[in-house]
Formats: sequence, structure tokens, C-alpha cells
Amino acid sequence: MRVIKHDRETGTVKAVPETVEDLWHVERVLEPGDLVAGKSFRRVKIGEGESGDKREVFVQVEAEKIEFSEHANRVRVTGKIVAGGPEEYIQLGQYHTIDVEPQTAVEIKKKGGWRGYQLDRLYDAQKAGKKKILLAIVVMDDKAALFSTVRDYGVSFDFTVESHASKREADYSQKQLQFYGDVAKCLADSKAGKIIVAGPGFSKDNLRKFVQDRNPGLSKKLVFETASNAEPSGVYELLKRGVIEKVAGEERIAKEMGLMEGLMLEISKGSGLAAYGESEVRGAIGLGAAGRLFVTDELLRKNRQLDQLMQEAEKLKCEVHVFSSENPAGKQLAGLGGIAAMLRYRTG
Repeated sequence: MRVIKHDRETGTVKAVPETVEDLWHVERVLEPGDLVAGKSFRRVKIGEGESGDKREVFVQVEAEKIEFSEHANRVRVTGKIVAGGPEEYIQLGQYHTIDVEPQTAVEIKKKGGWRGYQLDRLYDAQKAGKKKILLAIVVMDDKAALFSTVRDYGVSFDFTVESHASKREADYSQKQLQFYGDVAKCLADSKAGKIIVAGPGFSKDNLRKFVQDRNPGLSKKLVFETASNAEPSGVYELLKRGVIEKVAGEERIAKEMGLMEGLMLEISKGSGLAAYGESEVRGAIGLGAAGRLFVTDELLRKNRQLDQLMQEAEKLKCEVHVFSSENPAGKQLAGLGGIAAMLRYRTG
């Protein structure tokens, strides 16, 4: 993410998303009523009955519908045109869709101004882009290896490499070596800067020796860990243990899970230093007791009244953390009502 401009007087931010993760961040800060501007195309009819040609325009719409498509690599913003040019190619009041894509500048104007946590999201994405390590996780046993990629918006499970070896067959050892060779090839082809390989039993250790013997250079970007199984739950197990944080630093997904574990610990202890649910959290902020506020991005979208609550929290020097609803920690927070707080002191 590159934040090119932030005009506080007009409430306008201009940014260039560079990755799919950046598009996700853009979608999360966009709201109905925002004025979104960028380059686009309008079909212009030259003659009667003709379908017309597409002409490049600069157009600004008032957002009504916002959609993020991971697979299409774009955010679609639909609304009525409020400004743009050339004038002969646009008509004010007509509906138009702007496609926000990687390496394409987008300008967002918020009529009520940008909230602190929204700007934090964009600037955090900008910092992450400068030091980001694309991270992959492979969980494996002697039957299969599941490949996944850790992204800001969650974990994507990409593909599985299966072993065709059977201990009941004479060529078991040969087929196992072929399995390790297939896994090693996929590891070598991966664009990830770091790859965590984990699983139960000795398969991961056998793979480590296989790679060290045949491709020592590949070994430098592999990190070997233990996991209880070679399924998606094995990947989430690594996330909960903080393995991602250890390997990739300040990965958002690991940070959220660490914060959530701290909250759940206080809840389980009954220490009185945790509040959850809107009513309890409002009370804690009203008393100035909240030290950290957690809220899911999905709840923010549905409950606009929370904006004021978050502004009050920020004025009281309360840390505000917006959790991704796609991540395991965000889903866990949603189960607590989508909002919670860690308290500086007991209130009751």
C-alpha cells in the first residue's frame, strides 16, 4: 500500500493498493456515503444502434455498494456519479462502478472525516508492504501435505500433495521418496519468503533431510515445527501457538490471536479485567477503565453508532484494535458479541 496524500481539511486520502491484501484493507475502510474517485471507463455510443466504444474517464461516485473479490483481484464500488470528466462522457446522477485494482490509484473522501483506526489500517498496510514476508504453511504426514498461504484477511488453503505409498507394497520406500520429491518441488516453486513445515510423526523430519541432501538452498527458507495433524486445524494450531509471529514478526493474524488469548484468559480467571458485549464495554469506556478495545470489522459495518464509541475510547488513550471477521480470532470475538475490552482496573 502506498498512501500518496492525506488532506485533513477535505477528509480526502489518495492511495495505491499494491496487493490483494491491500485491496482488502481498502474495502474495510470504505463505507456507504464515501466519495470514491479514480480512473474508469464509460461506454460511449457514437451512432444509433451501435454498442459504443469504451472511453477512459475520471469519475467520482457516492458509494452505495462495496464488494471485495479476492479471486478477481479488485474492489467494486458502485454508486451515483457526482463529478468527473471529460464532461461529454459522463452524466451526473447515473450509476457507475469503479474497479479498484492493484497498482491503481483511488481517492476516498469521507464527509465526516477519517477515524483514527481507519487511517491506522491504511498506514499499517503501508508499513507491512515495505517489510512484508509472504508466508506459507505446509502441514504434512505420511499420507499428504496441505499447502496454505497466510494473508492479512485470513488463511487460504491452496492445494494438497498426496502420497501414493502403501506400507503393504514392496515399493513403499521408493514411493515415499517420490512423495518427498513432489513436496520439495512445490516448496521450491513457492514465492513465499518463509515456509513453515509442520506435522505429527517423522514425515516432516524425513522431508527436512531430503531437502538438505538435494537442495540445501531451499532449506534456508524452511522452518520446521510440530503440529498434531495435517489438516486445516493443524494450521490454526500453529497460529494459536504464535509460530507465525515468531517467524514473520508483526503479522496481523498472529497479533489478533495473541490479543484474543489474553482476553479469554482474563474472562476464564474471572478477574474482572475484561468486558464483552456492547453494554458492558460502553460502561467500561464511560468509566475510563478500558485500556484496549476490540471490535470486529463486520460489527462496525452493521452498527454505525460504534464509531462514536471508538472515538470516545481513543480520546481516553484506549488502544483500538479492529479484528478481521475472516480470521479465527475475529470469529471468536464475534461469538462474544463482536466487541470486548481489556480493562485497566476492576469496575465492580
